[in-house]
Parts: sequence; structure tokens; C-alpha cells
Amino acid sequence: MRINNTLKHSRESWWLLVDPVLLLSAAAITALGAVLVYSATRGVADGFAAADRSFLQRQIAAAAVGLMLGVIVAFIRPRYMQQSWPVLYVTALLALLAVAVFGVEVSGTQGWFALGSLRLQPSEPVKLVLIVGLALILSPSRMFPSQRGAVTVTRMLAATLTACFPVVLVMLQPDLGTVLVYLVVTFVMVVVSGVSARWMLCLACFALIAVVGVYQSDILADFQKARLTVFINPNETGQVSSYAYNVEQAQIAIGNGGLRGRGLFKGTQTRSDLVPAQQTDFIFTVVGEEMGLRGAGLLLGLYTLMLFRIWRTALLARSVFGRLVCVGVFTMFMSQMFQTVGMAMGMMPVTGIPMPLVSYGGSSMITSMTALGLVAGVYRRRLDTIDDI
Repeated sequence: MRINNTLKHSRESWWLLVDPVLLLSAAAITALGAVLVYSATRGVADGFAAADRSFLQRQIAAAAVGLMLGVIVAFIRPRYMQQSWPVLYVTALLALLAVAVFGVEVSGTQGWFALGSLRLQPSEPVKLVLIVGLALILSPSRMFPSQRGAVTVTRMLAATLTACFPVVLVMLQPDLGTVLVYLVVTFVMVVVSGVSARWMLCLACFALIAVVGVYQSDILADFQKARLTVFINPNETGQVSSYAYNVEQAQIAIGNGGLRGRGLFKGTQTRSDLVPAQQTDFIFTVVGEEMGLRGAGLLLGLYTLMLFRIWRTALLARSVFGRLVCVGVFTMFMSQMFQTVGMAMGMMPVTGIPMPLVSYGGSSMITSMTALGLVAGVYRRRLDTIDDI
């Protein structure tokens, strides 16, 4: 009787069922990211000109919108996600197709809609549509009522096909960094769902062949191929050398920080605007230069804590669907963090991917906050006695 009363009270007071460690770690990363964006974009402030706060203001506004969407998503029951997902998926594909035709090109990638001074990158929210869709397909849900239990070949093929369409459309832009996130998320979610080792190997080979095929084809421009190979051959001449210079400047910025850093807003590389795309792709160089190894360690430690709490929520999930959603969000954050830190240190290809909750960009920030809302929804449903999907 006590257990039933506790569960009943928990369901009635579900808004109190939040993971404070997850929320506080995400809030700390977002706050630190806002400071780093401000440092990278404030310009030279003196008695004649004030510091530029426009990037900071837009970053805070995007975080506020993302927070509201995250709270709304935490309300939504899985059965409503299942009912609305087909419409969201078709809408996402149409948006990706439209941006490839009518979008604005930035750094060789035509992946943004221009709405006045605002820009929307549809490939970011599509990550969440893909995660929810894969979780629905790979869990024993009503999407495949006759195939409950272990993951069947039909469900695995359906998951692969679901991922293929956005992958192909994003490659039309082309944006290999986002494609890699899609592929890694799909692979990990399929593996965690319980697919056999044989089919897992087939899926890995298919993904590898697809990436190599794209690289060998004419889809990517020469300068985009140069960005991908610069970390292997940094001393080459020609077009690769220009990107080697960019990575070299990023490494110099991180090296300048040492253990303690140059001091907030005092980084020489950051103030001189020598690191390209420092507020977006190379945001890690700001914390490395101005806050040093200790600051970089703090940021990575906060990420580790947040990822641990997401994984813990996956273990506590009531349903397979909830567990797979958390695994998808975990993989999305982990892969993007790994890429951004790696390319800033010259250890990974320059793929052009934002650092979650840190890099400047409204689409990325809103997507990250909404993803945390999905995890928060799974956490609050962990005590439900009846699984609704």
C-alpha cells in the first residue's frame, strides 16, 4: 500500500521528479559557454567603443527558447510522440530538401535558411527527430505490433532506411560533420537495442563504405576534402596548407593557456581574431587559452558529469523506448564534443560541428536544450507503473 501511495504521489507531483545534477551541470555548461562566446565576439573594447554584446544576447535568447521547448517536451507522453512522429519526419525531410535548394551558403555548406538577420539550420533539430524515430522503431512498440521482443531484421532495416534519407539530404548541402553524427547515433542505438553481431558488422561496413564513397565522389569540394585530411598531413602545401594554418592557430591558442590560462578576455589569439570560427567550431580554443588546462578540464568535467547522468537515466528508464532515447541523446552529445575538442587540438578532421550548449548558434542551442528535455521526460516517468508505449 505504501509503495502504491508513493507511486501515486510521484505521478501527481511529476514536476518535482527532476535530476538536479543533470540540470545543474547543463546550466553550468551553458553559462560557461555564454562567457566563452562573449569573449570570442566582444571585439576590442576601449574608451571609444563598447564591447559587442550582440552575439551574447542572441545566445542567451536561444538558450531561453530552448529551455521552454525542453520543458514542453518533458510533458509529452511517448504515445503522443509515436502519433506525431511520421508528420515530423516528413516535415524534416522537406526542410532538408528545401534548404539544399533555397538555403544560404556558409563556408561551402548550403545548410541555413535566412530569416532576416536570423538563420535556421534544419539539420540540427532533425537529429532529435531521428533519435525519437529510431527509438520508436527499435523498441517493442505499436509500430511493429507483430514483432515484439528481440530486434528483428525488419526493424533494423527500417531503422537504417529511416536514417538514410536525412543522411543523403544533408550530404547535398554538403555537411559531413552532421552526417557523421547521424551515422554514429544510428549505429549506437541499433547496437544498444540488441541486434546480433552479424548485422552490427554489416551496418558498420555499410556506414564505412558510404563515408569513403562520399569522400571519393564529387559531392565534396576540394577545400572540404582538404579540411578532412589536414590533421593527417599538416605539412602539405597547396589548399591543405591553409587549413593547416587554421588548426595551427587553434593549437597555439590552446598552448598559450598553459595550466592557469591567460585570464578571461585576455587571450592574445582570441583578442587578435586569429582563430577561424572561434565562437562556433573552435570555441574550445577560447577556454584553453584564457582559462588554461584547469578551465578546459572543468568544462570537460562538467560534460562528463552531464553525460553520466544521461546514461544513468537510460539505466533507470521504465521502457525500452525511453532507454533508447537517452542513449541517442548521449551519443549525440558525446560525438559532437569529441569532434570539436579533437579538431581544435589537431587530432580530428575539421568537420565543422558545434560544441553542444557552448558554441554560438541558435539552432544548436535549441536542439541541445530540447534533447535534455527528452531525457528529463524519461527521468520523470521512471516510477510509472504502466508503460504507455
